Amino acid sequence: MRALDAYYIIKPFVPRTIQLTLRRALAARKRRTSAAVWPIDQNSAKHPPGWRGWPGGKAFALVLVHDVDTAAGARQALALMEAERGLGFRSSFNFVPERYQLDPAIRQDLVNSGFEVGVHGLKHDGKLFKNKKVFNERASRINAYLRSWRSVGFSSPSMLRNPSWLTELNIEYSCSSFDTDPFEPQNDAAGTIFPYLVKNLDESRSYVELPYTLPQDHCLFVILKESDLFVWKQKLAWIAACGGMALLISHPDYMSFNNSRRSTKCYPARYYLDFLAFIAENYSDRFWHPLPRDMAGFWRTETIVNPSGLPSPEASSLSNEVMGI
Repeated sequence: MRALDAYYIIKPFVPRTIQLTLRRALAARKRRTSAAVWPIDQNSAKHPPGWRGWPGGKAFALVLVHDVDTAAGARQALALMEAERGLGFRSSFNFVPERYQLDPAIRQDLVNSGFEVGVHGLKHDGKLFKNKKVFNERASRINAYLRSWRSVGFSSPSMLRNPSWLTELNIEYSCSSFDTDPFEPQNDAAGTIFPYLVKNLDESRSYVELPYTLPQDHCLFVILKESDLFVWKQKLAWIAACGGMALLISHPDYMSFNNSRRSTKCYPARYYLDFLAFIAENYSDRFWHPLPRDMAGFWRTETIVNPSGLPSPEASSLSNEVMGI
């Protein structure tokens, strides 16, 4: 049995406070040993061959994504949407179809407001990629939700992934990888701050992978217990200077909108909103800000026009070190 499989068997029986304590200890050690590649891996800045730049001549791209892990997060989705819209931003909200009951009105309000809705796994139980039989059975249900929700995007819980298997989903894009993140359970990095195309073996099916390139909020503020925006600002400045894609995955589940105090499990929502305000004020019209589906459409067009202009995805393998507590 893989260590990751064993972990997800015992996880429901481990109190959340103990999970967080163990994960913080592991993350502190990992942070010390990964300083050369996190939060910035200089090697991931290389432009794809033949790169022609972002639409409108913008210096960099900014994509905002929310993975909604719980019913509590779903209940806060519209409040987060309104806050983002007030600052002039749009994003995608990815929901877990079979972990909690999702009010269809939430999805509809998001779409009607110009936001996007995607699928975040199926059950969020760490078993999607356990074996091919399990994946095939769940993939058919995920495809049914994609069709029902009229969604074209997918994000994998805990960034667990098998790129070639994911081509069996009826998606235009996936947000299931990262340029660098030693804190994920499957911590093999994509090694690029640009999107890339993933194809199956006979190249009959493909999707655009959008790696996240800014540290996730839960990792930064809940696990590493950062209390300011320095890491986000530092990484964003570097991405902008390199002309890459700044993609941020955050979670309304772990944002506190009711007060400015942080807790063991949550951080003040103002951290995220202050970061958006900082971007608007300091980068103004320097960035292209598409929804993920529009980024995927642009990148697929670039692939057709310039087929040599995209990096090839590397083979994915599970890490033996369990960090996804």
